[in-house]
Amino acid sequence: MADDLGDDWWENQPAGASSSPGKSSDQSKHVISWNFPFEASDGEGGRDVGTTQQDTAPVPVLSKKTKQPMECFLVPPKETKEDATKTKKRRKKKITDILAKSEPKPGTPEDLQKLMKDYYSSSRSVIELEELKLPDSCFLKCNDLTHSLSSYLKEICPKWVKLRKNHTEKKSVLMLIICSSAIRALELMRSMTAFRGDSKVMKLFAKHIKVQEQVKLLEKRAVHLGVGTPGRIKELVKQGGLDLNPLKFLVFDWNWRDQKLRRMMDIPEIRKEVFELLEMGVLSLCKSESLKLGLF
Repeated sequence: MADDLGDDWWENQPAGASSSPGKSSDQSKHVISWNFPFEASDGEGGRDVGTTQQDTAPVPVLSKKTKQPMECFLVPPKETKEDATKTKKRRKKKITDILAKSEPKPGTPEDLQKLMKDYYSSSRSVIELEELKLPDSCFLKCNDLTHSLSSYLKEICPKWVKLRKNHTEKKSVLMLIICSSAIRALELMRSMTAFRGDSKVMKLFAKHIKVQEQVKLLEKRAVHLGVGTPGRIKELVKQGGLDLNPLKFLVFDWNWRDQKLRRMMDIPEIRKEVFELLEMGVLSLCKSESLKLGLF
């Protein structure tokens, strides 16, 4: 017999029955507990949510052993022979570098002749250069770097005592010693004590001494020895305070070097003044053989 479709069948369902037909109460309970797995339980066997998460947390996979960073050192490139030669070419050579490595050599008459030729070659003709050439007979024996000034002067002028006794002319000297500076002139005067004896010696340089004072001193008395710089000696000759005709010996302080290892003729200003002085009567005296030149 068929059901009556007009009856409300669910109103007659007994209490506690599942809302889903055909399923038991046990099954419905299982579904409810499965739907809420993280709900805290009031019973004795209930577990904490945090504990459950700790137990179920995945174990991290150990990563591969990382390599430690290595230190890196930059090695400078090796200098080749070409680089070394390039740097040497760039560096300018100074006269002090050249002279410091070279052994000192005594001056010779050829050195003076060559300097004169180089100095006048740009302004003189070939014939004039030949006329400026000094005769070999006017040169005295040169210092071989073994002499002191006193011993050298004694060697080139053994009859000095007799000469100075016979010299009575004023405004003149018998011997001139030319050097590069006033300080060097004072050193030379101290080193020639054994030679000069009672000779009258005069300072002929510009430091602390005026030209007029030196002219007056030369006019007052006869002077045997003069030590000074070429610039001041040239000025005295120009002003008529010093006569070169009675001069018998002209000595250049040729081999001495200053702190920069320069000789007096290596300094352009001194070299120019020396050649100007030579043209003021010294060359003609040398050619007449009344004046002798020495290189100390």
